[in-house]
Amino acid sequence: MHKRFKEAPAPGPGTPEVPPLEPGEKRAIVKRFSTHLNKGQIRYLRAGHLDILERRRRALGFTDPETGRAMIDCFTSAGCFNVGRGNPAIRNALVEALSSCDMGSCHLLSEAKIRFARQLVSRAPEGLTHLFFAAGGGEAVDCALKLALGATGRPGIISTWKAYHGHTGLALSANGKAHYRKHFEPLMPGVRFAPFNDLDAIRKMAGPDTAAVIIEPVQGEAGIHVADQAYIQGLRELCDELGIFLIFDEVQTGFGRTGALFAAEHYGVSPDILATAKSMGGGLFPNGAVLYAMRKEVTRFLDAWPAFHLSYSGGSDIGCRVSMAVLEEIDRLGLCDNARERGDQFRQALEEIRAENPGIIREVRGIGLMVGIEYLHEFMGPMMSNALAEGGVFAAYSGNAPQVMRFMLPLTVSQEEIEQVVDVIRQAIRTMKALLPVALPAAKIPGVLPLLNSEKIQTVTFNWLRSLESVAHLMTRRGRR
Repeated sequence: MHKRFKEAPAPGPGTPEVPPLEPGEKRAIVKRFSTHLNKGQIRYLRAGHLDILERRRRALGFTDPETGRAMIDCFTSAGCFNVGRGNPAIRNALVEALSSCDMGSCHLLSEAKIRFARQLVSRAPEGLTHLFFAAGGGEAVDCALKLALGATGRPGIISTWKAYHGHTGLALSANGKAHYRKHFEPLMPGVRFAPFNDLDAIRKMAGPDTAAVIIEPVQGEAGIHVADQAYIQGLRELCDELGIFLIFDEVQTGFGRTGALFAAEHYGVSPDILATAKSMGGGLFPNGAVLYAMRKEVTRFLDAWPAFHLSYSGGSDIGCRVSMAVLEEIDRLGLCDNARERGDQFRQALEEIRAENPGIIREVRGIGLMVGIEYLHEFMGPMMSNALAEGGVFAAYSGNAPQVMRFMLPLTVSQEEIEQVVDVIRQAIRTMKALLPVALPAAKIPGVLPLLNSEKIQTVTFNWLRSLESVAHLMTRRGRR
């Protein structure tokens, strides 16, 4: 049974809990960010009401200091906060680690590494008996691809359309959207892309030059697409037949997100290599891992190149002690069970909302607490993100599918908190409906829909609307004084 970790109760979404920033403070912070970090990122975030400063981070979310309202975090940095934000047990593990050790050396033996590795492989899909550590998701995918390429001696990789595997070297090459790759080409040669859930397409591409097929059991950035059982089973059989390594990217789906410690468990299929990260660090200290089966090709390769992949911070003594606490907390709080139960509750409520709004919502899909709502048009994603933020729910639309809103709540969420989020979603849809009488007729005019779906047009339009909101907020606050 799920047991919530003890934390001071937070106000409901949208409820002011601390005095907001004084007028001009947020502008000054944004200016410094634009000057010293990334001006373009501010415009992009502001358009979707995502330019929020996270303060007083705890349990289910954080406080927005600009408005003073409590925010429920439905994005969780794409699944970094599975065990909740500021989980006391994870925080204590980090404090204890800091009091007795440092990061350690990636080259040397370590009790913390061994202890955590034993625990993780004992709970991994069958056959994944060994692991390498990585600093994060992109590096974990890099390591997984390097292992497959090196062990097989083959040059080919098959990925999927709209896949997202990270921004680092080989991982970037396997991203299934040209938007991510185009400015850095030529990248790794030999990477081909097939439609997701299309076994026949991969079968036509696969051959004696294919080292690996890499997939996300649930595509996150592409818009929460869950792999079919027949697809996963067929991939396993095809890879066995041709000597290809099957790689699961479980950076987002790992550590309980889908209702199992790893999504592979839902299919009864073990990959040859599995990459994971994000919530492995408990949202406090980054850590990642690449679990693998010791096939004969792997044994030969590692005998010749035992240090083929080294990580500066992956597998650190501090990180492994924190990750051990994450596993213990998942068990203690029953988070895999809670992810299944609350995910079922959430999707059922969203299906009711979809039935009430067929002109807005196309589909609800997902597994566990990895849920997506697909709207009819891309421009609706940023509109909903903005409307949800006004109601105290922080959610992000998918980078590879802006018409899909992703919901990846902390796995510690309660039944009552799911109900709160659903109430805010209903209100956000009512808010969006007020704008649709203008947007939808305009979308039917030839050439207008591509403009509405244009990221540049959306960024300009929603930044303008945010400016109007800021003026309205300022006038309201002055009126109260």
